[in-house]
Amino acid sequence: MSLSAGSEHEFRSACKELDEPQLDGGWELFTETMGVKIYRLYDKDTGLYEYKVFGVLGGCIPDLCADVYMDLTYRKHWDGYVKELDEKDFGGDRAIYWEVKYPFPLSNRDYVYVRERRDLDVDGRKIWVILARSSPQTSCAEKKGVLRVNDYKQSVAMESDGANGTRVFMHYFDNPGGMIPTWLVNWAAKSGVPGFIKDLQTACSNYKTYCEGK
Repeated sequence: MSLSAGSEHEFRSACKELDEPQLDGGWELFTETMGVKIYRLYDKDTGLYEYKVFGVLGGCIPDLCADVYMDLTYRKHWDGYVKELDEKDFGGDRAIYWEVKYPFPLSNRDYVYVRERRDLDVDGRKIWVILARSSPQTSCAEKKGVLRVNDYKQSVAMESDGANGTRVFMHYFDNPGGMIPTWLVNWAAKSGVPGFIKDLQTACSNYKTYCEGK
């Protein structure tokens, strides 16, 4: 059985952000680099930030971007932070197990989450939306020495930029637990996210060759 990753409203909300970023309520511009704008909002309950990311992937059409984003096996080839990433059956529930490499001496983190992709027609516009959220109710044993992230959510919306590229919106939050140094949190947001988008762009360019070689 596949667990729901989000409601109809959440899918539509992600689409809306492509037209008009929803930044009321305390969102601040955190950084702008490599054509990517990153906003953040302080979460009083956790002391952490959630982020909204806006950018353009040049030379990469949106349906290809969505295919690459959804291809877990391929991600293991291009994302150097992946230790393990597979969709599995956990007692009848389909979910994704994802272990992320953290720099020494920090412990790796892992996630058990569900996701859903919808290719939407919004007033004649084609928009690809992917929602993901942690699934703590999924019965997956924790690994020794790896910290489980039970509070994770992400939404991604993509559409054509009118040429041969893709406009991208991403909204995400996760609570990695443990004591994470501030420098690492800031690095992940300021450099890690733009770096991921650049890696995704490269992965899109190489996807045809990867598929032909399988």
